[in-house]
Amino acid sequence: MSSATGTRPDRVIDGPTPKHTQLREILCRMAERELPPGSPIPSERELAERYDVSRLTVRTAIGKLVDEGLLTRVRGKGTFTAARRMDLRLSLMSFTAEMRRRGLVPASRVLGSGSRVPPRATAAALRLDGAEGAQHLHRLRLADGVPLAVEQGWYHPRAVPGLGELDLTDSLYAQLAERHGLRFDTAWQTVWAESAGAGTARLLGVRTGSPLLVFRRISSVRGEPVEDMTSWYRGDRYQVTMQLDRSAPDSGPLSEHGGRP
Repeated sequence: MSSATGTRPDRVIDGPTPKHTQLREILCRMAERELPPGSPIPSERELAERYDVSRLTVRTAIGKLVDEGLLTRVRGKGTFTAARRMDLRLSLMSFTAEMRRRGLVPASRVLGSGSRVPPRATAAALRLDGAEGAQHLHRLRLADGVPLAVEQGWYHPRAVPGLGELDLTDSLYAQLAERHGLRFDTAWQTVWAESAGAGTARLLGVRTGSPLLVFRRISSVRGEPVEDMTSWYRGDRYQVTMQLDRSAPDSGPLSEHGGRP
């Protein structure tokens, strides 16, 4: 979301631009430039009096910014500026290591684990026979107690013979390196957008239909695929920044989403 450019008076006037749109721009600038994350904004009554508009106009403007993720409502407390989005690093760093690097406390809630026959796309990615089982791990990832991502991971059964011996609430990458000598050295990753279904929305503490960033990553060790991981990240908490150059792209296998897995 972007706010208006240039200098504009913080007032709402009669004209071709709807008043709720003008007020949205004012509140947008206030949230982006004046108030730190987690700060309360003035009440609907205060805003209506300050800008000489109706409460309905205020409610509409605030509602748009809540939908866009810049503001968040807390029942019984008011409306607050939302936490700034974190840049998601496109690297092989684990979620645990990444959160600790940011000074946050990582945590994981295990939603399911064990051996089962994977979907056909995963079996192909891991080079498994059609009926061969793989190790499966379903987790909710949190930082400072805030749910940020839901993960579905599949692991090659001969590279990762079992998950039961591992502490699945801690960094899986660190334990795979320590116990099995597995250190992922290459990966193909595809990114796309989705709307949160009811189950994922409930886990992440967002509304059904909220925007998500989805990452599917196939990670390998010395050219052999070991992990097929899909992660659903909250779109209101994450953004992706990357450096681009004019070099020709590498070739690689295509996934069923039309990109590289």
